[in-house]
Amino acid sequence: MTTPEDAGSGSAALTPLDEDWSTALAVVAHPDDMEFGAAAAVARWTGQGKRVAYVMVTSGEAGIDGLHPDESRRVREAEQIASARAVGVTEVEFLGFPDGVIEYGLPLRRAIAGAIRRHRPEVVVTGNYRESFPGGMLNQADHVATGRAVVDAVRDAGNRWVFADQLEADGLEPWGGVRQVWVAGSPDAAHAVDVTATFDAGVASLRAHAAYLDGLGWDGFDPAEFLGGMTTKTGAAFGTRHATAFEVLRMGWED
Repeated sequence: MTTPEDAGSGSAALTPLDEDWSTALAVVAHPDDMEFGAAAAVARWTGQGKRVAYVMVTSGEAGIDGLHPDESRRVREAEQIASARAVGVTEVEFLGFPDGVIEYGLPLRRAIAGAIRRHRPEVVVTGNYRESFPGGMLNQADHVATGRAVVDAVRDAGNRWVFADQLEADGLEPWGGVRQVWVAGSPDAAHAVDVTATFDAGVASLRAHAAYLDGLGWDGFDPAEFLGGMTTKTGAAFGTRHATAFEVLRMGWED
């Protein structure tokens, strides 16, 4: 998750994303990571008839100080499923890695590569894994480890000799069809998408994390105000009322 600091794009000009695709997979560290900025974009894409699936590396079980992790896991998974539904996403997976102490490494890459092979997306969306967010706020270790693993797992998924046991034991086939990885909340964002028509859906998606937001203890926190602060700033650089910015990583020479 982020905090109510400036997490919008500081770019002077932004290029439209290429929306010529049919399936995307979002892989992030925690329930709520998509909702703190990217959910309105997802609502736009599902509204276009595209398929978007979510994979949460953890269940966010360490995210509510007043709830034991076992109870928090149940609550946060339920909130994430409801949140995803608010933007047209019906496929939500939880990989079960421990919240707060995700380690970059082969187990994480293996699990994410397996998800990519199952869902076979053309675009993979993840959260910011740079050292800081736009505006300078330091990033969190789970985000850094997850984003790095996502980028590497995209390559892994296309190589039949990497994690080959998935092909034999799980019946998965290699998938090298990911053209781009889109990084939400990145300080290096140079692309954007117009979310004016789906801004309210993005707000509803964040509001669905009611127990989590309450547990943060942010007095007077307003999801619409928070998200609007980001999307209007990005929109000003993009020429729309509301927009969401992404860093685009090309996975091939010609994409």
